[in-house]
Amino acid sequence: MNKKILTIINSDGTKINYEILNIFKWIKTNKEYIIYTDNTVDLNGNLNVYASIYENNKLVNIETDEEWFQIEKILKNISSGGVV
Repeated sequence: MNKKILTIINSDGTKINYEILNIFKWIKTNKEYIIYTDNTVDLNGNLNVYASIYENNKLVNIETDEEWFQIEKILKNISSGGVV
């Protein structure tokens, strides 16, 4: 399976590539969410994973606990080999 790549240009103009793990639309909020990683690990060896609202080709911060809970459920499913 081919990796899907998200390219973000940061404030100093540097392009950073991220691997897209999942994109989904949550009917309850009618928003599209994107879960992605730069394939780096933290000090405990855990993969660094990020999530945002994907709106009009822009990334928007997730602000509600309910949205984060939904993201966490999907991440658990992905990490256990489940299909989302």
